[in-house]
Amino acid sequence: MTDYAARRRAMVDGQVRPSDVTEYPIIEAMLTIPREVFVPDTQRDLAYMSEDIDLGGGRVVLAPRVLAKMLEALDIRADHLVLDIGASYGYSAAVTARLAEAVVAVEEDASMAAEAQTLLSEQEADNVAVVEAPLTEGAPQHGPYDIILLQGGVEQVPDAILDQLKDGGRIIAIFMEGALGRARLGIKSGGRVTWRYAFDATAPLLPGFNVAREFEF
Repeated sequence: MTDYAARRRAMVDGQVRPSDVTEYPIIEAMLTIPREVFVPDTQRDLAYMSEDIDLGGGRVVLAPRVLAKMLEALDIRADHLVLDIGASYGYSAAVTARLAEAVVAVEEDASMAAEAQTLLSEQEADNVAVVEAPLTEGAPQHGPYDIILLQGGVEQVPDAILDQLKDGGRIIAIFMEGALGRARLGIKSGGRVTWRYAFDATAPLLPGFNVAREFEF
């Protein structure tokens, strides 16, 4: 039988801690949440590798290092309401739920959303609400949010998402420029989001978060 608990410890000790993630609540959450549960059965042996887990259709579970560094940059507190966009099967929401007061996890794939709700319930992540909706729409009915994070790459973040962030709130996304990517942290002040570099990272583009291309004839 596979010792997934040992793999979780190895993931944290070999991938998360060496990436300068030092916040104990993040470490504890990643040691506790069974990552292998939140991926397809055929991917369980890959659950603790250092790269993204391919879910098909351009969707991934972000690499442990990337998710951990995003969470640390966001500085999530116990009274925060979090919007998790592109939650897939719910791993990121389960981890974030151990840091925040509540998490709204948005997933547009109906089968993923249904499975995420089941898995999160089984893991007793009772402070997570799964919303099936287009990722670009978020979940304005539950906002505004203290924190927004996006589980994939973007070229732009729609105003519809930024409008759901509280003034003083924080958002993080992986901005892709070709094959290169950088995670950027945005802070909202006076109704405007100002972005700054956080760390290097790459991820497939989330559907709808690309810049529309103009074709010349």
